[in-house]
Amino acid sequence: MKHYRKELWFEVPKRRDFINITADLEQCIIASKVREGLLLCNAMHITASVFINDHESGLHADYERWLEQLAPHEPTSQYLHNRTGEDNGDAHLKRQIMGREVMVAITNGQMDFGPWEQVFYGEFDGGRRKRVLVKIIGE
Repeated sequence: MKHYRKELWFEVPKRRDFINITADLEQCIIASKVREGLLLCNAMHITASVFINDHESGLHADYERWLEQLAPHEPTSQYLHNRTGEDNGDAHLKRQIMGREVMVAITNGQMDFGPWEQVFYGEFDGGRRKRVLVKIIGE
């Protein structure tokens, strides 16, 4: 069985953003030489997410609005977590909602997606360097 590991690094200047990382993962599959297997991709920080959905700007705006309604950033005093001196209590909750990782089947050397599916890195507390783990196993 083959295995491959790579870290993708991001430094998002905005507090929140969604970045399409599908092409990065496709490059990892090529480098891994795995034709049949599994790809795990997970955020290595507790204020970021990896998820699968459509690459459509209206949907991303809907996510932004929906997440801000569920876990608004302001007022920062509403979060007990922020008593530690941070202001990112909302980012932890947003990450929990959007998820930590995705697992994708690799078939014939490609991600085995349904129509319109793509992989995104979700940043909820930007302004610093963060990483995403890519792990591929298979034949």
